[in-house]
Amino acid sequence: MGIDGTFAVELVDTMRAADSIANNTSVAQLLIAWQHTAEIHSDPELLAALTVDHEADYGIAADPRQVT
Repeated sequence: MGIDGTFAVELVDTMRAADSIANNTSVAQLLIAWQHTAEIHSDPELLAALTVDHEADYGIAADPRQVT
């Protein structure tokens, strides 16, 4: 499924869920997230920077429950 189809499925699913609880906040959040996705895909330089393997190992991530 392409990005257009994925968006449509997520939008319909989110709209149905939001309607079932009478709260459309999640629909707005989904649209904002997809807007950001479209912005990244429309900028070849940014997309390349986010999808290239930097061949770097940044070590073990800290346990977020222990970070202050």
